[in-house]
Amino acid sequence: MRGMLGRQLEHVTKGQMVLLGILLVGMMLTGGCVAQEVESGDTVKVHYTGKLSDGTVFDTSIGDEPIEFVVGGASLAPRFEQAVIGMKPGESKAITIPADEAYGPRHEELVFVMDRNQFPEDEELEVGCIVNFPPAYGMLVTAIVVDVSESSVTLDANHLLAGEDLVFDVELVEIVEAG
Repeated sequence: MRGMLGRQLEHVTKGQMVLLGILLVGMMLTGGCVAQEVESGDTVKVHYTGKLSDGTVFDTSIGDEPIEFVVGGASLAPRFEQAVIGMKPGESKAITIPADEAYGPRHEELVFVMDRNQFPEDEELEVGCIVNFPPAYGMLVTAIVVDVSESSVTLDANHLLAGEDLVFDVELVEIVEAG
């Protein structure tokens, strides 16, 4: 080995050369010594726990498979997707999504009363039951029963999370494919 590099390596033992080779191969296989960060267009897997601002958990992937999505693919709330940009596998963070960027505000006009006789006599209606109505304007309408009397049924067609700020604890499990 001649030249400057050869002179610098003259004092390196065979064991040190093997170690250096192993390190170089490892760096090539992992894309360098810096872990890859998520970029827009990447397909990623994350574990999450969704909570209300009071700490009540409404959904989680913990104990199940992580969710997989394309960052920037508009399959999840934009703030959720944007929050994983720059994360590295194994990193965790908390994301807050305000109500207006999640399921929107509650609309009191979506709480309405129907006559009990508009439902089949044998249909058991209890507070908390979900009622589906035939598609109107091409969309199925779903409402939750919030009150029942002999003569009427009060329904709420707001999304269950409408009006709520959402907090997600997110862990980047894996970058499945770079975009």
